[in-house]
Amino acid sequence: MNKELSDIEKDRIIEMAWEDRTTFDSILLQFGLKEQEVIKLMRIEMKASSFRMWRARVQGRKTKHEKLRDFREGRFKCSMQRQINNNKIAKR
Repeated sequence: MNKELSDIEKDRIIEMAWEDRTTFDSILLQFGLKEQEVIKLMRIEMKASSFRMWRARVQGRKTKHEKLRDFREGRFKCSMQRQINNNKIAKR
């Protein structure tokens, strides 16, 4: 990783990496980390068992890779889900 990340940034990257529909391309765009750098961060920041569970979950998952997705636009969004802008959650 080229730059130092704050604890808040690391937490957000880990959260995004666990989300099924958040692509590695989104993480790259927002934080400048390539897939391999995200994997390295996850390995460092997580317990070994959690990292193995995450890797098993992510490997081969089409939704984590923009080019492999079956859809291009749209996604499920609960009406109660808060709007997120620039990593800040807006009030309802």
